[in-house]
Amino acid sequence: MKLAGQTAIVTGGGRDIGLAAALKLASEGAKVAINYYSSGTGADAAVARIKEQGGDAFALQGDLTRQEDVEALVAKTVEAFGDINILVNNAGGLIARKTIAEMELDHWNAVMDLNLTSVFMITKACLAHMKTGAIVNLASQAARDGGGAGAVAYATSKGALTTMTRGLAKELGPDIRVNAVCPGMIDTDFHNVHTADAARRGYEAAVPVKRQGTVEDTANLILFLACDDSAFITGANIDINGGMLFS
Repeated sequence: MKLAGQTAIVTGGGRDIGLAAALKLASEGAKVAINYYSSGTGADAAVARIKEQGGDAFALQGDLTRQEDVEALVAKTVEAFGDINILVNNAGGLIARKTIAEMELDHWNAVMDLNLTSVFMITKACLAHMKTGAIVNLASQAARDGGGAGAVAYATSKGALTTMTRGLAKELGPDIRVNAVCPGMIDTDFHNVHTADAARRGYEAAVPVKRQGTVEDTANLILFLACDDSAFITGANIDINGGMLFS
């Protein structure tokens, strides 16, 4: 197994990409701490599935924009599993589509806190217990192209995350590698809530692979970046979008 004996934290691990990533890392031997905010049913089901398959995991509710919740997650992980080897920064979201003209400062700050400041806080907290390993950030195609209508705040936060990824790669190397995944249209609740069905069908028609991505597609890339198969890759922001955008 590629991750035998290692400990991973997956934030936002109760549904969609985070859930798939937690299961994928566990399938390769990692002990997994699953953070969730509101998707407790999915997180608990993932823990049960991992344990049924002989692995080890726990789920802990927390709002990672709150320092005390960040510290509680890290403390429980270290208490349960020891050192931290892998951090998957998946928690985040669009919150709502708002143009600059209609956007309140509170909305801007909330998006930045959720997608960027939370990554700063959990990363800093983990580093005290992370001698070697890998950090995988979840950015977005929006970081490349500015996002869809009403997504300026979200796209900006994800663009900043790609820059943070590069800076951390230089700061934390050679012992810790830092990369980011930039998903395009992945079939998730995110798009069920925020993206019209016609736009999703248009995406499928436009991309060379003629489909939306799956959470399993994305989890496979996260696993690759978390394990030694990608030992010579750091500071990369890797597109996974079916060919909608080339970089």
